[in-house]
Amino acid sequence: MDANLKTSLWQQFGAVIYYLEDTIRACPDELWQASLWKSPDKPVEMSQFWYVAYHSLFWLDLYLTGTEDGFLPPAPFMLIEQSDDGPIPERAYTKTELLDYLQGCRSRCKATIETLTDEMTQRHCVFGWGECSFFELLIYSLRHVHGHASQLSMLLGQEIGPQNDYVTRAARRENRS
Repeated sequence: MDANLKTSLWQQFGAVIYYLEDTIRACPDELWQASLWKSPDKPVEMSQFWYVAYHSLFWLDLYLTGTEDGFLPPAPFMLIEQSDDGPIPERAYTKTELLDYLQGCRSRCKATIETLTDEMTQRHCVFGWGECSFFELLIYSLRHVHGHASQLSMLLGQEIGPQNDYVTRAARRENRS
């Protein structure tokens, strides 16, 4: 697979993962379990900040595998996200737990992109919502994480004001160290 394409894909994927990380870090303790919106048909926990962040990371992790078959998130996380009305975690996950999960997902994502081959990008992936190539699944996953990170950032902004700068490329963060 073209090296420039892999670099560009990582720069944008990495940026959105940093954006989610900044948003999680910016959430004050008093908003961690606050319900961010009302939904008459879903448990209130599904609208809490921590849960939306967890949901984003769970699907990022799963989509990096390209299949639901055999997927298990790392402990203490549960395999519950595949059902829209399914069970919720037994407790709210902590910020530290989610940030640790995020670090693992970031490392896996970068390694997955670095090792992409043309054959891997064309692999057929099937989920309840449809079918696509692994490459399209990566783009879909990037959009999914970005959508929820932006949602959480907007809700934080409404509650406590803007908290972080928008991350445009992963390299801008990776080169800070």
